[in-house]
Amino acid sequence: MNPLLARTGVYAITPDDTDTARLLARVETVLAAGAAWLQYRNKAADPDLRESQARAILPLCRRHGVALIVNDDWRLAAAIGADGAHLGEDDGELACARAALPAGAILGASCYADLALARRAVAAGADYIAFGAFFPSPTKPNARRAGLDLLRDSASLGVPRVAIGGITPDNARPLVEAGADLLAVISGVFDAADPATAVRRYLACFDMPASI
Repeated sequence: MNPLLARTGVYAITPDDTDTARLLARVETVLAAGAAWLQYRNKAADPDLRESQARAILPLCRRHGVALIVNDDWRLAAAIGADGAHLGEDDGELACARAALPAGAILGASCYADLALARRAVAAGADYIAFGAFFPSPTKPNARRAGLDLLRDSASLGVPRVAIGGITPDNARPLVEAGADLLAVISGVFDAADPATAVRRYLACFDMPASI
């Protein structure tokens, strides 16, 4: 098992930022504050920009010991040597990605509000499962809503559970108590007035020390 899968805490997801220098500075702040994982996601960028940004972010993640997961595109993840990929329901077959990715690569799956989908994802090779949205999300305002029971009932699947969707430091603790290993956030950290402080507030929900 990839040892990075054992980490818990903040799973930061990058915002849609086509200014690479600004994006890297924002990512550096969040990583230095103690994020456990980073997902590269940029719906506003073309394929060339996505590849160049992902390649630029990778050494930052390596320096901080943080897993870099590429959203939607396992081929890009494999091409740049990222730690893994995250697939939604329209991003291709998990089993195909599992077979194509290198040994030890992390493969995640969006399972929305569907425990049966989570079971199928794990059977197809997913290393972690993500449920949500748990709260109204500014990124996906029409996202399906998930309940805390999903986190509790999926414990038997034996893989890390990620909670996503409208999570703030003020509403996150019940998710952790229900079994969330990672809190996936975009605007909660990257749009915060002080992203480093935001990361530390999320980590407090795990009763974890933050980076200084």
